[in-house]
Amino acid sequence: MRPKRLYGDGRGRTAVLACRVMSNEPDSDLSRLAWLAWQVDSGADEAIEERPLNRLAAPRPASGPAPDPRPEAVRPAGLAEPRPGASAPAAQAAPWQAEAPGPASTDAAVASARHMAAEARSIEELRAALLAFDGCALKATATNLCMFDGNPEAKVMIIGEAPGAEEDRKGRPFVGAAGQLLDRMLAPIGLDRQSVYITNLLFWRPPGNRNPTAAEVAACLPFLERQVELVDPSHLMLLGASSVRTLLARREGILKLRGRWAHYQQAGLARPIPAMPTLHPAYLLRQPAQKRLAWRDFLAFAQAFRAGEDPLTAS
Repeated sequence: MRPKRLYGDGRGRTAVLACRVMSNEPDSDLSRLAWLAWQVDSGADEAIEERPLNRLAAPRPASGPAPDPRPEAVRPAGLAEPRPGASAPAAQAAPWQAEAPGPASTDAAVASARHMAAEARSIEELRAALLAFDGCALKATATNLCMFDGNPEAKVMIIGEAPGAEEDRKGRPFVGAAGQLLDRMLAPIGLDRQSVYITNLLFWRPPGNRNPTAAEVAACLPFLERQVELVDPSHLMLLGASSVRTLLARREGILKLRGRWAHYQQAGLARPIPAMPTLHPAYLLRQPAQKRLAWRDFLAFAQAFRAGEDPLTAS
């Protein structure tokens, strides 16, 4: 059994699979299972259509047949002029496309998220609220909710970006290759899953690991902010550009922001929390040479956490 060709997007995310098995073996259930296993091992774990379809684009308005520009004298015989008031023939139905959420629907989703998050008095109640929340479109395409992993009583809170394929399958953040790297980076500074609380900016996997939309981030943000209030950590570690830009309201790139302490503030907190922006483990897997920068950030974080100090106010 051998593949003919596999097309990907160059970042380990298979976009289109155009391959077939060329084998002399007779078709059987065993060969089908082996072929399916090969696809999963290659990263083709999603069904993709033959042609790209933008499901967020607004559908095109249906239009009737174009008027005949020729004068009446040359109208073909047998083609009668439409009677006044008669309806035009129905146009062929266009392929279904989901409409992009407008400002009104986004505002309603955010308002609902804020109300449901505020009602939660514990992490478990907040998880139940997320399970009941339908204001984020990612929920419809994800397999599982990925809310948190670790210890809700921890004083270190780590916030990433979004679940990947492995996280979506298991329902916990940072359990794939990036999570394994994160564990290996935490161990030398004396931290593990029992001493940290880990979550993400988004709680459902975006299809194909694409970048989230502003509406998706806005719908999840109230639940993340409530997590910070309930856990009440002494120090935050922010992994990746999306979480850093969203929580710190910064526009610079992650390579400029990493390693520079900042205060995270929100209305429900009694005090600002010192936050360390750093590189996401998934980025480090693609760019191993940048691990040295992330390691510097982890060492600086450990020093401040062990001392129990806020580096921005310590003299």
